[in-house]
Amino acid sequence: MTSAGSFVRLGFVDGAAAARGIERLGAAGRPLTDKLAATADPDAALEGLLRLGDALDEQAPGSGAEMFVEVSDDEGTAMRLCSVLGASAALTHHLVRHPEQWRELTDPTLGTTRAAAYAVRESVLAAVGADPRAAEPVAGLPDAEAVDALRVEYRRILLRLAARDLAHHVGLDDAAAEISDLAAATLEGALAIARARVGADAHAVRLSVIAMGKCGGHELNYISDVDVVYVYEPARLGSGERADDGVAMRAATQLASHLMRICSDHTREGTIWPVDANLRPEGSQGPLVRTLASHRGYYEKWAKTWEFQALLKARPVAGDLALGRDYVEMIAPMVWSAAEREGFVTEVQAMRRRVIDHIPAQEAERQLKLGSGGLRDVEFAVQLLQMVHGRADPSLREGATLSALARLTDGGYVGRDDGERLHEAYAFLRTLEHRIQLHELRRTHVLPDDEASLRRLGRSLGHLSEPAVTLDKEWRYHRREVRRLHEKLFYRPLLGAVARLPGTEARLSLEAAEARLSALGYADPRAALRHLEALTSGVSRSSDIQRTLLPVLLEWFADSPDPDAGLFGFRRISESLRRTPWYLTTLRDEGEVAQRLAFVLGTSRYATDLLEREPQGVKMLGESLEPLSAEAALAEMQALLERAEGAEAAVGAVRAVRRRELLRIACGDLVAGTDVALVGQGLSRLTDATLQATLDIATEAVRRQRDLDVVPTRIAVIAMGRYGGFELSYGSDADVMFVHDPVEGVEAQVASSFATAVVSELRRLLSLPASDPPLEVDADLRPEGKNGPMVRTLESYAAYYAKWSHVWEFQALLRADAVAGDEDLRRRFTELIDPLRFPEKGISAADVVEVRRIKARVDDERLPRGADRHTHLKLGRGGLADVEWTVQLLQMRHAGSVEGLRTPQTLPALSAAAEAGLVGPDDAATLAEAWRLVSRVRNAVTLVRGRPSDQLPRDARERAAVARVLGYPQGSSDQMVNDYLRTTRRAHAVVERVFWE
Repeated sequence: MTSAGSFVRLGFVDGAAAARGIERLGAAGRPLTDKLAATADPDAALEGLLRLGDALDEQAPGSGAEMFVEVSDDEGTAMRLCSVLGASAALTHHLVRHPEQWRELTDPTLGTTRAAAYAVRESVLAAVGADPRAAEPVAGLPDAEAVDALRVEYRRILLRLAARDLAHHVGLDDAAAEISDLAAATLEGALAIARARVGADAHAVRLSVIAMGKCGGHELNYISDVDVVYVYEPARLGSGERADDGVAMRAATQLASHLMRICSDHTREGTIWPVDANLRPEGSQGPLVRTLASHRGYYEKWAKTWEFQALLKARPVAGDLALGRDYVEMIAPMVWSAAEREGFVTEVQAMRRRVIDHIPAQEAERQLKLGSGGLRDVEFAVQLLQMVHGRADPSLREGATLSALARLTDGGYVGRDDGERLHEAYAFLRTLEHRIQLHELRRTHVLPDDEASLRRLGRSLGHLSEPAVTLDKEWRYHRREVRRLHEKLFYRPLLGAVARLPGTEARLSLEAAEARLSALGYADPRAALRHLEALTSGVSRSSDIQRTLLPVLLEWFADSPDPDAGLFGFRRISESLRRTPWYLTTLRDEGEVAQRLAFVLGTSRYATDLLEREPQGVKMLGESLEPLSAEAALAEMQALLERAEGAEAAVGAVRAVRRRELLRIACGDLVAGTDVALVGQGLSRLTDATLQATLDIATEAVRRQRDLDVVPTRIAVIAMGRYGGFELSYGSDADVMFVHDPVEGVEAQVASSFATAVVSELRRLLSLPASDPPLEVDADLRPEGKNGPMVRTLESYAAYYAKWSHVWEFQALLRADAVAGDEDLRRRFTELIDPLRFPEKGISAADVVEVRRIKARVDDERLPRGADRHTHLKLGRGGLADVEWTVQLLQMRHAGSVEGLRTPQTLPALSAAAEAGLVGPDDAATLAEAWRLVSRVRNAVTLVRGRPSDQLPRDARERAAVARVLGYPQGSSDQMVNDYLRTTRRAHAVVERVFWE
């Protein structure tokens, strides 16, 4: 294969040059062609191999050709050498400068075990002429020679690692650890040279080099600043006396300064990397070296949050390691309590945002390290989770990002799927960063945008077909994943709550829990402790997540009116969802869901009962809590009907949708502050959909029972009372009337019998025992009440109202609204009753007197015995009846001439009355405020108690819970009662003037 085109197909860019180069390799050309073609840059690899041969020939003529043959005979050596030449121009230059080192690649085993770290240290120290066995090694070579020898040895070892990394796919964490070990050995070698420079004074001080950042975390890049902190102590002299403090400090400063210059100075052998000590206390303005006591004093008094985050990876790597270990032990308690500092989580989050804001605009979209979706997003998220949860869980105290992420995943702090995706993305981004840096051994984190570089990088990652396109696609995918998971984990609301807990409570300890529960306000701490044991016992992943969640949830339950009920409800729901994979991870990852759940369970028996019957509703707490429209609810119900077998199964599906939507409305009321008018509308719409779906089921069931081909009559449902007014509360019955209209040609008796059977079936189906709140269908407001027929024809209604009805029945029709059944029949019924309830000239003076007489009788006779007239929600002074009767009297007197009054709803009618001048704007506002407040309180009472009541609670705990539902702060129940009494008192005064005149 010698043609230029053949070489291009193999992956070379310049086929002609490749053909000439392969020919120069002689007999080794053919065996080496495939190895060269598999590299990141085949053209560069071939050129580098030829340059290496020329360099060898300069040392010994003919040795280049011998090298070609020897390499071609050893597949492993060929693969390693070609891989380096094709990926790294810098290491190619090093090999050309030191061509004898190509033989290093014949044995790639150095560095494959942890014990090799010591071998690397010995090798580096020996290279500068120091004794590796000495307590304080001192370089024995002349200074300039030692500095160059350090660089040559550093690159020799780096060459071996790069060859294995590229050819044998060393794992990212292993490669980074080996680079970190090499950096540690290099610092030790530089310190040995520094000791030679300082001379005798070097023995007056113990100096430890503490690696920070990636080197400290055992995850260094191929080329990076090496962040360090220096700690020193005066040494004990031969006489046993402690060295002079001034001499020790001067010697430590000189050693540290020389070490930094030795690593960063440019010589004929180049440079290694900068040593950065700016993470030390006070940064670049602070002293370069400090004693252990000085470090302690600074960190205890002055250190900022970010400094403790940096110390997370601190590790002694060179010099006096025993002193370094003392330093790490000293700072550890401060690092692992930093999360308890005020505003810790928000401060770390703000710091990450500042980093992104300071990225140059031209680099923002191609920054692998600092940009959105980059390496820092992963590292900040992992470090934040470590510092918050690692206080109480020592297993999380890992320096390396991937190791820490694995521990977080194993411990349940991060979901398995999220942990795997984050691991994959981080490993990819770090590997890509390594490949970018390896080319020139230059510190950069920006993805190049030229085609040649992208092609080389893509091929280095194994993408031989369309490498640039595939690399771009893969990079963007991982970047999106990191951005998504960073937002999910780094801004998790639960973190702030966990961080505020004292360190001993951040992970549940059953031994100390009882006292803590009592202090938090749990009435029965022993029972609460039993719940905790049940939730956290065992070694399952669920138990791990529960142990993470519960300390925070206990605090949130304690902020609710009934902590004991909250914890008990949480246990029951957790047990019912034990095998559901999303439940605990949702609570862990979506802090708002967990906090909402805690408030709901500790406040509302009504919502808790619904959650126990509908535990999947926990998901809803993270969704929109706005009530569904009647159309949306009905569409979902009707879709379920198609799959149901039998009427009872069908209505069960309908009631399940209703149960879920009741929970949505209740939760929206409790945690999202849904307006009371929207709550009433939502409940009314939901009832509309339920009745319509059940009417369809009942109609079809009766038709089949009677074996009829067609339905003999049209049926409609008329909402009455608060239901007709679009103002249902949680405890309201569905007050209705039923009307039917026989199909033409059907006998009246047949139609009536069918309609009665359908209505009976509808009521039966809705009253069947089930795990949802019953929907009581009350038809007592029909003509003749309980003694009248359950369903009438339209003509029958017309005849009754023309001959027998009373003013109170016309008043009841004010709130009639045809809501379900045949649309044409609903329209005709509305046309029938409008002239009756909205008389053109209004009701007579006698009828006005009659309305007032009935109201007075209701006030006197229907108030329950023992009820407090001041705090009865329905019949009390300024309560619902007062406001609604006042509005209804205005409607009956003036709706004939004021169109806006022709509505079944209280607040729109009141607004229309104010606009028409029938009631003053201040009086209308007072009545509206009272109606809204009393309606809210009535709903809150049902939510808290789990059953309806028209009396403001007397029990202190229930009253406190009602106050919390209404939005009052904890301990403000008396304020709530005072506001209620003041508002209803003012409303009652308006009723006295407007209704009673």
